[in-house]
Amino acid sequence: MTITRRHALAASLAVPASLASAWRNPAAAAQTLKISHQFPGGTIEVGDFRDRLCRMFAADVARRTQGALAGEVYPNSSLMKTVAQFSALRKGVLDLTLYPISYAGGELPETNIGLMPGLVTSYKQGAAWKGAPVGQRFARFLSDKGVVIVAWIWQAGGVASRNRAILNPEDAKGMKVRGGSREMDMVLKAAGAATLSIPSNEAYAAMQTGACDAVITSSTSLISFRLEEVSKALTTGRGKSYWFMLEPLIMSRQIFEALPAAHQEAIMASGAELEKFALREAMADDQKVAEVYANRGATVKDLDDATVDKWRDIARGTAWKDYAERSPLAAELLAMAEKIPAA
Repeated sequence: MTITRRHALAASLAVPASLASAWRNPAAAAQTLKISHQFPGGTIEVGDFRDRLCRMFAADVARRTQGALAGEVYPNSSLMKTVAQFSALRKGVLDLTLYPISYAGGELPETNIGLMPGLVTSYKQGAAWKGAPVGQRFARFLSDKGVVIVAWIWQAGGVASRNRAILNPEDAKGMKVRGGSREMDMVLKAAGAATLSIPSNEAYAAMQTGACDAVITSSTSLISFRLEEVSKALTTGRGKSYWFMLEPLIMSRQIFEALPAAHQEAIMASGAELEKFALREAMADDQKVAEVYANRGATVKDLDDATVDKWRDIARGTAWKDYAERSPLAAELLAMAEKIPAA
């Protein structure tokens, strides 16, 4: 068989991330970067796209640095607990993580802007953050706290329910709902729901036992954590959503700055390139989740502009107001984000 450039690239990506550098340059002593996340593990070609992205990143950085850097991926929070990853990153104990940034809200309240209900309502609007003042200011803030954003990743979310669907705010009344952030919980409470704060990788057990009636999370997590097995209704995030999460690949600034400039450039170039993959896969999962749940017999509903506006109106008077009062920087970030038009 003739080996094409495409075949060669596929072969290089198929090499396990931790072995990539040794395969290319067995004489070199590679520096291995530990990459942690909370999502199910797979391979570079199959599985949760966030795990795949981490593996692709490890292989690509090994290629760009000619084997000087390698990566070892730890899925399922197997290296450390989910929320602890952010603090470990800041301290230089962990190298990289693909992390729902609002999980850091207990440590740095300003990060909750990454899951502010109704603030981002499309992928185009979210993608605009990176080059806009809000994204640049947010990146500087994180850098000052010891965190470097390597890849900007946005995901739309939906609602999986054990019984009735949550489409309009009034549908949430009397239900126990996992919202994903302090601000989302404020909106849900204003709508009459009770809330609980758990990482998405604990949602299945909460739904299964009845501790939780509904879970709002990304489309990918709604699939990867198999919530269709314990759900009878789904509200999707395809087309329209009031729930968009910033879930970037981030790196310890301490570790990053200890690397040679050429390696830093390789890391940032790889992260930027993989943003296109993340966008494509996130949007594909928005559609796939509807098919997965429908095949299990769940009722599937979509949001429209009028419904998103209802949720945003509640958010403006509760979550947005509360967030802006948290600190001068929070108010500044919110004001800048509001200037990015919905698309």
